[in-house]
Amino acid sequence: MTSAAMRFINVGERTNVTGSAKFRKLIEANDYTAALSVARQQVENGAQMIDVNMDEGLLDSEKAMQTFLNLIASEPDISKVPIMIDSSKWSVIETGLKCVQGKAVVNSISMKEGEGPFLEQARKILRYGAAVVVMAFNEQGQAETAEQKFSICQRAYKLLTEKVGFPPQDIIFDPNIFAVATGIEEHNDYGVAYIEATRRIKEEMPLTHVSGGVSNLSFSFRGNDPVREAMHSVFLYHAIQAGMDMGIVNAGQLAVYDDIQADLRELVEDVILNRRPDATDRLLEAAPRFKGEGGPKKREQDLSWREKPVQDRLTHSLVHGINDWIEEDTEEARQQAERPLHVIEGPLMAGMNVVGDLFGAGKMFLPQVVKSARVMKQAVAYLQPFLEKEKQEMGLVNQPAAGKILMATVKGDVHDIGKNIVGVVLQCNNYEVIDLGVMVPAAKILETAKKEKVDVIGLSGLITPSLDEMCFVAAEMEREGFQLPLLIGGATTSRVHTAVKVAPNYERNQAIHVLDASRAVGVVSKLLSDNDRGSFVENIQAEYEKVREAHHASEAKKNRITLQAARDNRFEIDWPNYEPPKPSFTGARAFSNYPLADLVPYIDWSPFFSTWELRGRYPAILDDNTVGPEARKLFADAEELLNRIVEGKWLTANAVVGFWPANAVGDDILLFDDDDRKNVRATAHTLRQQIARDHNRGRAHSALADFIAPQSTGLADYLGGFAVTTGIGEEEALEAHFKKTDDYGRIMFKALADRLAEAFAEAMHEKVRRELWGYAPNEKLTSEELIAEKYRGIRPAPGYPAQPDHTEKSTLWELMDVEKQTGIKLTESYAMWPGSAVSGFYYAHPDSHYFGVAKIEADQVEDYAARKGWSIETAERWLAPILNYDPRRERSAKVA
Repeated sequence: MTSAAMRFINVGERTNVTGSAKFRKLIEANDYTAALSVARQQVENGAQMIDVNMDEGLLDSEKAMQTFLNLIASEPDISKVPIMIDSSKWSVIETGLKCVQGKAVVNSISMKEGEGPFLEQARKILRYGAAVVVMAFNEQGQAETAEQKFSICQRAYKLLTEKVGFPPQDIIFDPNIFAVATGIEEHNDYGVAYIEATRRIKEEMPLTHVSGGVSNLSFSFRGNDPVREAMHSVFLYHAIQAGMDMGIVNAGQLAVYDDIQADLRELVEDVILNRRPDATDRLLEAAPRFKGEGGPKKREQDLSWREKPVQDRLTHSLVHGINDWIEEDTEEARQQAERPLHVIEGPLMAGMNVVGDLFGAGKMFLPQVVKSARVMKQAVAYLQPFLEKEKQEMGLVNQPAAGKILMATVKGDVHDIGKNIVGVVLQCNNYEVIDLGVMVPAAKILETAKKEKVDVIGLSGLITPSLDEMCFVAAEMEREGFQLPLLIGGATTSRVHTAVKVAPNYERNQAIHVLDASRAVGVVSKLLSDNDRGSFVENIQAEYEKVREAHHASEAKKNRITLQAARDNRFEIDWPNYEPPKPSFTGARAFSNYPLADLVPYIDWSPFFSTWELRGRYPAILDDNTVGPEARKLFADAEELLNRIVEGKWLTANAVVGFWPANAVGDDILLFDDDDRKNVRATAHTLRQQIARDHNRGRAHSALADFIAPQSTGLADYLGGFAVTTGIGEEEALEAHFKKTDDYGRIMFKALADRLAEAFAEAMHEKVRRELWGYAPNEKLTSEELIAEKYRGIRPAPGYPAQPDHTEKSTLWELMDVEKQTGIKLTESYAMWPGSAVSGFYYAHPDSHYFGVAKIEADQVEDYAARKGWSIETAERWLAPILNYDPRRERSAKVA
């Protein structure tokens, strides 16, 4: 099929919250009018279809998709083109399908979770009358070779047409466009593989369509638009001839094939068609010439910025993470300033504001920002002696501090730039600051606050999970009877979130959102003033109550069913036809000083990149068009440090594993001393789902107890448990190998320690399945299959969705003497210390699976409290995050 014989469909992708920071911010701000203008511009610029994606952690994705698509329906100049509904969540896709007028396109489905989910989703898409994008993924992962791409697409085609009855003309295959010219030999054939796969798809499945994201091809040449445009044009020239008839590409930046400079076209064609082994090297050597840099030559360091004023030099150093001249420039700025503090509040803060703006615009990534923080800390450290001297000269040394402030970046978060700046400003205003650093567990925050008798607690965070962690800290402060003000700050925090989510968890005092460092001193001053505090807090409370009322007015309460109805719909297992496997031993067994090198192959790197807010799955993220270059730099740094950790034995890995005879009674699991099953040694308590399933009939309301044979069956079942850590020696290693100002190195080290702990959990679970429990002795899974949990059994952890009650860890600690065997301690809040630790239970039944309990009702709370021997109030405290009611309002209503 020639390009003249077909019409290429250009898909606009800027109405995608994951790909466009501008569009995301408009949706988050509920500015749908402006968001519609983005869609309109896409159509005006030649998009013949628009891709709409609302997948973002803080968004109500279903609601956002529904609102935006309904608005598009009333805009003829937008709705004249088809809509591609793009989401990784089926609920969002289905919401979109209910809104779109005419024929929609679903992006996407695949067989990565097997044929069952694939067929189920395809049938629903067919009922909605939509077309579908099918990614070239299967249970083993994404296709790379031409044969793999075609084979997966052919299999999907047969399933769709023969089992679902899907019209071939409504099937769009995406055989995966990957980057070429990366320097990795295996990547050289990626362009040819896509083109050849496309040709075979169109020959053998002629009514189908072929699509792809063209910009992925050229990420190696980011910053060199002429070369990238030439690569896109050459690729499309050959791919369209092979049958590609749809794709995501910026048509406004696409060179005409015949207009491409002849020598550039030949170099690019050699790369894309893999016509010679040195094609990549030749294009890399020539690329600067086409960018207009005067021919290939060794790039010299550009130091022209050193000629600029000191403010500009400081900003440049901060933005680019350069510390070579930071002390020299900071001293120059100090000489020009009236006070050392003015250097921080002036040029350094101005530079960090630029960093913040670039980060917010998606032009800097978290690893770069952390490097900026390292430079900032070095500058502040240089100024510290001058700040101390000034305090002495002002007679402040022997004066008592105006107040004692504890600050911490919450658990799971690595960001502390804003916190550091706030701390410096407070210190210079005669407040004593205790900075606990980053990734600090709630228990450590509260324990330190008690010990040091602080006046205020300040929490900082950047990533989305930090918001939930702040709510948890507030709830813990309420539970433990704190009376201190709680300050909330960080890039993702807001007044609305603080009012709606954080403050209600801490009613004894007040959680207050602090917008930036410049306001921190004023807020703290009023909170610690006998004269101002009362009126200040009253005004904040009144303001936040109005914010909450406005927010709740727009939220509809989800329906739940009774606990009895949920139990009547429990997850059913065919117990009469099941023989539980017996472990090789019962009781606990320790594994001390486990070789770190043996854990490295089990590392799941995707969460590592998420820690640094780089979105994407490993290894594909290394080839990502947007974050790929920074991901590769980060990964190189991580591998180098990981080698040092392993070779130097900086960390000690300890584990303990146990198995016990077990049977379920209701929603509890009884653990026995031995196989006589006469003496109950411990009880594991589980929680059951109560969400109504009007639109998903047939799905059970699960509890973990459903996966253990009931005592009434007479079956001899078993339950396992484990606790692992790679955090022994973590603090000593930080002290020995990293400077206090080296945020980047310290954060990298902690992130790797966490990854090793998760890898340890994966390695031990494999050992359990193959040897210790032995129910899968012949299991041989790849790393990708392990990450995808293609094995039999699960290892749910207390405190996570399938069992949200953290206190269940105490059962594991008692059964296995975990602290003595591994060194892992449990805090008062049942957090594990050191933080690089994982614990949980092992379930062996083939039908056992992960699920989320989600919100529960008062009847289950009462039942759970009785089973645990708790008061209702105690149960409500520990289960606060999953309550579907407000305990305070419930009690008030009963009293009334």
